[in-house]
Amino acid sequence: EERFTRKKHDSKFPVKSIEYCLKEGNLKLTDVDFVVFYEKPLEKFDRLIYTYFSFAPKGFKSFFKSIPTWLKEKLYLKTIIRKQLTDVAGCSEEQLPPLRFSRHHQSHAASAFFASPFESAAILCLDGVGEWATSSVWKGEGNCLTPLWEIHFPHSLGLLYSAFTYYVGFKVNSGEYKLMGLAPYGEPKYVDLIYDNLIDLKEDGTFRLDLSYFNFSTGFTMISKKFEELFGGPPALPDQPITQHKMDVAASIQKVVEEIILKIAHSVHKETNMENLCLAGGVALNCVANGRLLREGDFKNIWIQPAAGDSGGALGAALTLWHEYLNQERTVAPSDIMQGSLLGPEFSNEQIETILKRFNANYSKLPDEELFNKVAKIIDEGNVVGWFQGRMEFGPRALGSRSIIGDPRNSEMQATLNQKIKRRETFRPFAPAVLEEHVSDYFQLDQKSPYMLLVAQISEKIKKTLSSEDQQRVGIEKLKLIRSTLPSITHVDYSARVQTVNKESNPKFYKLIKSFQELTDCSVLVNTSFNIRGEPIVCTPEEAYHCFMQTEMDYLVLENCLLSKKEQNAWLENKNWERMFEKD
Repeated sequence: EERFTRKKHDSKFPVKSIEYCLKEGNLKLTDVDFVVFYEKPLEKFDRLIYTYFSFAPKGFKSFFKSIPTWLKEKLYLKTIIRKQLTDVAGCSEEQLPPLRFSRHHQSHAASAFFASPFESAAILCLDGVGEWATSSVWKGEGNCLTPLWEIHFPHSLGLLYSAFTYYVGFKVNSGEYKLMGLAPYGEPKYVDLIYDNLIDLKEDGTFRLDLSYFNFSTGFTMISKKFEELFGGPPALPDQPITQHKMDVAASIQKVVEEIILKIAHSVHKETNMENLCLAGGVALNCVANGRLLREGDFKNIWIQPAAGDSGGALGAALTLWHEYLNQERTVAPSDIMQGSLLGPEFSNEQIETILKRFNANYSKLPDEELFNKVAKIIDEGNVVGWFQGRMEFGPRALGSRSIIGDPRNSEMQATLNQKIKRRETFRPFAPAVLEEHVSDYFQLDQKSPYMLLVAQISEKIKKTLSSEDQQRVGIEKLKLIRSTLPSITHVDYSARVQTVNKESNPKFYKLIKSFQELTDCSVLVNTSFNIRGEPIVCTPEEAYHCFMQTEMDYLVLENCLLSKKEQNAWLENKNWERMFEKD
């Protein structure tokens, strides 16, 4: 919904998303057999009431702030959904399809397994909290899911990580990926402190939190004063300079979470004796942990739902209703059924040209091969290109349809993208998009990673040796050191969040990288999402053009239309455009 409304994490009823899906399917809502919601609000309300009474009188203010919202909206969600759907459909409630509810973690598990390329698999779901479950393990076979065990709220790996996200100064439910990116700048000095005080971890990976250090159960913040005292001070403020202490805290919690995930996965493998593992839930977006799981874990194959967070819950709810409630057979595809996760709107050249003429934009229209060769040369010359092709991505990652791309060999590219275009923190790393057949030439990875959800170490072949003086650098001083022949995608710990690209799932992006390889002998491009900080990824050509004109992007490609910034007329619209988006 955020891609249509342009409000990040938009929590309103998803009217525009529903309208888009119906339009794409050439359907009216009354043609649909069922509507299914991804969690059970009554069970969630039960958890809320039980938690507040368990902690009473603590949390009195929080209780009285949240209860009116629950009584007014969430408790009567079924009624609200049906009312909103009648508005969308323009029909009476009696004409609406039946409404069903799936459990939160059941939706996660279904989104992971039923979309995967496996006939059977173990499934691990890790997030903040659903109704009660915070971690759950499932067995998937054919068109059936069997729950094995759960860890319940308030003992949550996702909320533990979010507590540290909050402490370092990032936004909860938004900045966790920043915490992961910050971790390599620090040293994991506080691992023992975390284990000794915050969490009781068993050998099988199950755990309990010491709740005296946290405030998320009943308060308005994530952590208590006791947490602040343990780590030597109050949480950082948003956009406050990040200290070495906070970097070390980030490194410590990242290591702890990785170790817990490895232990849980080891237990799951031992229990199920399966060779395949599926992952979903917000914690499954921790691609550093996923990379360790692939390298060090017991499972032969791992598949992660590209929309692993709650946005993928809608897909999982639909799949669980289709396969389990309606008992429909499941067809397993060799890669998966996600169609490259390119499921959003697309625009024709004719639509794009109409928009560009309205803006009085200067552009040239080129056939495919000429376009790919010209853009490859433009990138080779050090330019930054906005790349808008085909269907928009489903999930949090730009995968070559709504991307900003550049030359990974350019040592200035990371700073240029972060400061002049994305307008975000300088420490943030960028991902490489590599031809699938060449991935092992650059990275210590021998399998596909189409959804940018695995971190791997770079290959020894492209590593550069640092001087003994440079090896002693700490914190943000590590940032400008040249560690490889592809410095713009090499993080400070010699890692990269890899996206492999093949000609089947994204043919145009593949052909562009292929053209770049033929020109430069490099099969890799820098790939980051087409947006600025706080803005949802662009959906339409208009949004792409706005972003292009109001940043220091050099070129824009909209399907077969190529625009050069130097050839554009002065842009006078939306001078306060950047202020439309609240910083994440």
